[in-house]
Amino acid sequence: MAADVAPVALAPAGRARVADPGEGVGLDELALATRNHGMPLEALRYDVTPPGLHYVLTHFDIPAADPASWELRIGGAVDRPLTLRLDDLMRRPAVTTRVLLECAGNGRARLEPRPVSQPWLLEAVGTAEWTGTPLAPLLEEAGLSPAAVDVVFTGADHGVERGVEQDYARGLPLAEAVRPEALLVWAMNGQPLPPQHGAPLRLLIPGWYGMAHVKWLTRIDVLTEPFTGYQNATAYRLKVDADESGEPVTRIRPRALLAPPGWPDFMTRERFVRAGAVPLSGRAWSGRAPVTRVEVSTDGGRSWDDAVLAPADADHPFAWRAWTYAWTATPGPHEVLVRATDEQGTQPVEQEWNRQGMANNLVQRVPVTVLD
Repeated sequence: MAADVAPVALAPAGRARVADPGEGVGLDELALATRNHGMPLEALRYDVTPPGLHYVLTHFDIPAADPASWELRIGGAVDRPLTLRLDDLMRRPAVTTRVLLECAGNGRARLEPRPVSQPWLLEAVGTAEWTGTPLAPLLEEAGLSPAAVDVVFTGADHGVERGVEQDYARGLPLAEAVRPEALLVWAMNGQPLPPQHGAPLRLLIPGWYGMAHVKWLTRIDVLTEPFTGYQNATAYRLKVDADESGEPVTRIRPRALLAPPGWPDFMTRERFVRAGAVPLSGRAWSGRAPVTRVEVSTDGGRSWDDAVLAPADADHPFAWRAWTYAWTATPGPHEVLVRATDEQGTQPVEQEWNRQGMANNLVQRVPVTVLD
């Protein structure tokens, strides 16, 4: 569906809603959870997440895309519309960059009351090395209109969301689309994109939540007015009341995660360690400003101590950063918390609730039993 064609409203199926008090995860949410998977938190040990462990979210079906016949069209408010095949793009200057992606709904299932949707806990994240060509030179070649405002990216995935039939399409402000870091990507960790990660081509817009990195990219349309498609105007909004328009979800808020220490209980995932020296480690990130501090609490948030944050890596400004903390663990039950701070603020200890469960960076809490 082209960006200038209105979505088709169908029957009011799949209405957005908030779970009733005490309501468990339903079969519809479980069905989503079987399609979409998070990164096991023990994979925080890797600087670069293996593709099979990287989180995946697909709104509709994974399209059957043939790289040999695939085409990208660039049009709208441009002087010279372009049609490019994959090999055309791959002949252009290539860039490989290490970038973290995080789903905007990460942590949704931990909110109370729970917004009913993909029931993410904290695992909707991963860092990969992406290879592609910069977008800005292509837009320049197409000849941007001086009146250009937004750039819309449309994927080949088609379906219905909240009763609206649509191709998945997201708009970005022009200033974001022409950033030098914005790439059209065809490889992940040195290999062709896997189907679930957008093969044969996806957008990469470092610093933004995952919804902006459109997969299975087929169209780029330049607009002279703000894009009002479903995924911008209705989905991915920060709002508390159903009838308010809300603020758009954009850049990733600061977060730190703990790699699970010791060993787990199969069902509860409670952790067990031996008393004494217990090294804690994990990763921290932010898409809006550099992380400046990581803190750890081993007493449920009553007191905090600074972790050792790895130095910033100028070569990978949009990747996560490692942190470590030396804990002298005493026998008994503990709750370990970790939080990150960037130049604009610190992760909250209490939830900041919104109806869609978006951009929720509530601190992680990990129950740990220390054995004698």
